[in-house]
Amino acid sequence: MSFDEIKAQLEKYKEEGKSLFTTSSFQSHSIVLLHILSRIDKSIPVVFINTGYHFPETVEFKDRVADLFGLNTVDLKSETPKFMQKDAEGRLLFTSDPDHCCFLNKTQPVNRLLMQHDVWINGVRADQSAVRKAMQVEQPAPNNAVRFHPMLDWNAKMIYQYQKEYDLPKHPLENSGYLSIGCEPCTRKVNPDMMEREARWYGMNKTECGLHTDLVSK
Repeated sequence: MSFDEIKAQLEKYKEEGKSLFTTSSFQSHSIVLLHILSRIDKSIPVVFINTGYHFPETVEFKDRVADLFGLNTVDLKSETPKFMQKDAEGRLLFTSDPDHCCFLNKTQPVNRLLMQHDVWINGVRADQSAVRKAMQVEQPAPNNAVRFHPMLDWNAKMIYQYQKEYDLPKHPLENSGYLSIGCEPCTRKVNPDMMEREARWYGMNKTECGLHTDLVSK
């Protein structure tokens, strides 16, 4: 979608009295959507899913981008304390059950948000994975909410061109070889022969945290 198309759709939601929010991982490619939203409506809550496992550089970058764009940022945390996020042997879940770790720290908290809002503005792109390629620009979400994917038809080249046009900052870890940046224990640098998201949960046969698989109404 173009800037004008995104703006028109957001204005339509507002006219219908819809309550909006967006989530962001504050990676280099994800701040394009944040910049677009800041040009349209700075009041839309930008939710940072604070798992407690992020790189310090991500948290610092989030604060810098929020200040630069004038964003209305909100930290979202799990209701399950870390001392309860352990397996039977006392290991933190990201070491033995990353799916459940993601559920407690990401999926479950966002599901609560879907009970309070009508529209989730989400920056997924079809070129990122097979799961995302199968998505639609607008699609139902749990709790009678709607997922709105304005960046679905964008590709990496378009993201780069937008970043260059508006001189957007890059995540500080990107120059060190990190392209898809999530939680520190489950993220590694990208090798030349790897797809971007293969660097997440490396060796675990997992490329999605659950936000884009569990929080989609079938």
